[in-house]
Amino acid sequence: MRKEIVVNYEGRKCYEITLNDSFAKLPEDITAAIGPDQTKKVCIVSDSQVADIYLKKISKLLESQYTNVISFVFEAGEQSKNLDTVQKLYEHLIINRFDRHDFLVALGGGVVGDLTGFAAATYLRGIDFIQVPTSLLAQVDSSIGGKTGVDFRQYKNMVGAFHQPKLVYMSMEVFQSLPDQQFANGMAEEIKHGLIKDGAYYSWMKENRELICQKTPKTMIDLLNTGCNIKRVVVENDPKEKGERALLNFGHTIGHAIEKLSDFQLYHGECVALGMVAATYLSVKKGHLTEAELHDVEQVLAAYQLPIRISGYDAKEILETTKSDKKMIGGKVKFTLLSHIGEAYSDLSLTDEDLLEAIHYVLGE
Repeated sequence: MRKEIVVNYEGRKCYEITLNDSFAKLPEDITAAIGPDQTKKVCIVSDSQVADIYLKKISKLLESQYTNVISFVFEAGEQSKNLDTVQKLYEHLIINRFDRHDFLVALGGGVVGDLTGFAAATYLRGIDFIQVPTSLLAQVDSSIGGKTGVDFRQYKNMVGAFHQPKLVYMSMEVFQSLPDQQFANGMAEEIKHGLIKDGAYYSWMKENRELICQKTPKTMIDLLNTGCNIKRVVVENDPKEKGERALLNFGHTIGHAIEKLSDFQLYHGECVALGMVAATYLSVKKGHLTEAELHDVEQVLAAYQLPIRISGYDAKEILETTKSDKKMIGGKVKFTLLSHIGEAYSDLSLTDEDLLEAIHYVLGE
């Protein structure tokens, strides 16, 4: 089984997202996206965890098509998503004489994809790169749309660039090795997509939890096909995040603050789940949703093993941390709320008191 999704940029075809049973068609798809020139040098960028599982296999596949395939592996974890790692990658590419003719392959989760994309955007003022996301979170979120970047000191994704991949290749093989907690991490973004854009998709995930958690290739391709298409439409309409694309930040403002204060010990999806609870609570306060709908959202998140409450954090510190969010406009946070299940909007009217109330709710206070 295979599905293909075409992503357009400024009215033209930009790249394809291909959903595949396995990695077998990766060389064929890269050739279609990059061209058949075997003299192109390829650098597979991965982290220490993913490289142990997939690097040898992917290297062998690409060596069947390209004569010069090298790799760059960095320590797994958010703590490596910084300019120091990017500089080491630059040096590796320079030593191996990579030029604008060559390309990178991001093999891994969101950290790998974001960092590789940023390096590709800035090395020699821009070279091609391929996304091969190996986590559900990266597949449905960070690999699509061309947003790349790294953390700067304690500030998440503060340095970056828009740089579109030439191909996003997704293999359902990765679910054989993906831990349950990482699967839940990605489901937070899938649930978010349903809440902001497609109420029927949200209901499908609610009603088919057992089937989805079996992670069969067919079910995962169905899940990703809908989730990726939701993100595709949003990024096509707003490629540079000047309007509609901000809706994808539902749950992220407070979620990013908690993630940073946890020193990135909590998974991104776990923090986004908490942020979605806070944002849904505020949507109730605004009169858009009922309390029953808030509790329904909480039940769906909990059913996918995502947290809906957290303790041990200071509400005022979380609020203050949201002020360093890159989505600030004129000193106010551009906050995404729900007008109803399946439709979202951006709100600039929330006060610090409103946000504190929602944070207290998530803290169970």
